[in-house]
Amino acid sequence: MTSAYPPHPDLPRYELPADWPTTGAEATAVQQRLRASVVTVGEVPAPGAGAGPVAGVDVAYDDERGVVAAAAVALDPRTLAVVGEATAVGPVTFPYVPGLLAFREIPAVLEALGALDRAGHRPELVVCDGYGLAHPRRFGLASHLGVLTGLPVIGVAKNPFTFRHTDPGPHRGDWSPLLDGDEEVGRALRTRDGVKPVFVSVGHRVDLDGACAHTLHLARDYRQPETTRRADALCRRALAGARAPRT
Repeated sequence: MTSAYPPHPDLPRYELPADWPTTGAEATAVQQRLRASVVTVGEVPAPGAGAGPVAGVDVAYDDERGVVAAAAVALDPRTLAVVGEATAVGPVTFPYVPGLLAFREIPAVLEALGALDRAGHRPELVVCDGYGLAHPRRFGLASHLGVLTGLPVIGVAKNPFTFRHTDPGPHRGDWSPLLDGDEEVGRALRTRDGVKPVFVSVGHRVDLDGACAHTLHLARDYRQPETTRRADALCRRALAGARAPRT
C-alpha cells in the first residue's frame, strides 16, 4: 500500500486509498508500516478553547444485510451544542477480525467526516469510539483515521481490549495506566463519580494528558463523551432509515 497521505495537517484528506486492503494479511502489514507515522505530541487547543468544532464519529451495523452506517457530529467546543451532522451508509467490505476493525469502519467514517468538513464544520479534534495506541500493533481506528486524514484524533473506548489496569479512584478525573507489560498505552479514566471508567488512548497529534483532558471536558454529564453519544444516536438513526422500505 503506497498511497500518498496528507502532506500537511491543515489539508485533511477524506478519500479512501485506491489500494485499500481486502485481506487480513494486507491489513496487518498496513498497520505495521503506518504506525510509525503516529504523532503523540499535543497540537490542539485546550478543552473548550478551540475556534473550530470537536467531532465525534461512530458506526452501526446491520450484519444480516451487510450494511454499515457511519455518523460524524460536530459540537461547539464550549457549549457542546451540535453544530453539524453528516452520515454515510454503505456495504461492509471487510470481514470481522479483532484488531482490524478499522478496515470495516474507515470507508464509511471517511465519507461522513468529509461531508461534515465540506458543510463548513472542519473539526479541530475528532473523538472515536475505539482505540488508538491501545491496540496490539499500536494502530487502532483512532490512529489510522488520524494518519489518513491528518486530523488530531483520540480514542475513547468502553472496554480495555486486551490490556490490564488497576481500578482508578472513585471520583471524576481519577485515572490509572492501561498497560501492555510495562508500557502505558492509554488510561482508564473515571468520568463520573462511582461509574466505571472509559479507556482513553492517543490517536494522532494529541498527547495522552491532552486526550484525557478533552475526554473529561466532553463527558460533562454522562460517562461517555458527548461526541460519542451524539454520533452513536445519529448512526443508529441512519441505519434504521436505510432499512426502511421505499414508499
